[in-house]
Amino acid sequence: MRQEHYYVPQPMPWPIMGSTALFLMILGGVFVMNGASAGWISLALGVVVLLYMLLRWFGDVIRESEGGKYGSWEDVSFRWGMSWFIFSEVMFFAGFFGALFWARAMSVPDLSSLLHQEMLWPGFKGLWPSAGPGFAEEFTPMGALGIPAINTLLLLSSGVTLTYAHWGLVNNQRGKLNLFLFLTIVLGAIFLGLQIYEYAHAYSALNLKLSTGVYGSTFFMLTGFHGFHVTLGAIMLTVILFRCLAGHFKSDHHFAFEAVAWYWHFVDVVWLLLFIVVYWL
Repeated sequence: MRQEHYYVPQPMPWPIMGSTALFLMILGGVFVMNGASAGWISLALGVVVLLYMLLRWFGDVIRESEGGKYGSWEDVSFRWGMSWFIFSEVMFFAGFFGALFWARAMSVPDLSSLLHQEMLWPGFKGLWPSAGPGFAEEFTPMGALGIPAINTLLLLSSGVTLTYAHWGLVNNQRGKLNLFLFLTIVLGAIFLGLQIYEYAHAYSALNLKLSTGVYGSTFFMLTGFHGFHVTLGAIMLTVILFRCLAGHFKSDHHFAFEAVAWYWHFVDVVWLLLFIVVYWL
């Protein structure tokens, strides 16, 4: 049947509610960073409003999808929207990778040059990893073997299990879909648990902290934001699993599953780059 028009929902309060939630969170964060404890109230209220908005808005979208409101036109717009969102995430991480490259290849060698040694930082050697000149505390950089290597194996394996789950959905094998989707979530949860342990080890045993100069800041910003994305991806996969258990999605109509799969594979690729650039090299 030929689609007659693009589905446009009735006006809803969720966008303005989401904007209000973000405003409360930013306002609370500013007060907290300036030592005002009352800022935590605004911050917590913003989080609660944001979670409520997300639950209601995504609930509406799920009901619209299961009610047959979306056709090929909506599917194309959803795909473009998710593609541009992932592109924005690529640019987000590109900024941090660029900062790491500049510090490692340009700033640190320049600060160890003969002119800077004589006038500003005598004795500083431009070797990486380095916290930079003027940082007197000793620290141990994070190695590639051990937990980082295990986490790489876990995330790469999760990409395989997610692909198997997708094949199960396409071939109407619901048991295979649910099993491999569950395994993907488990692998992601183990990854996060090991990363938390890695951070605790870095702080307690290696004296590697966010305040450890340029090395510490770039290490924790890159790996920390990646861990945040893994957390979001695991939450989204969990929602998709519950929808699969409820009988949602068809073999030829399941973009919500595909969107989350795109996001998870993007997270896998970013981690592979992180492992090579941050841990290994």
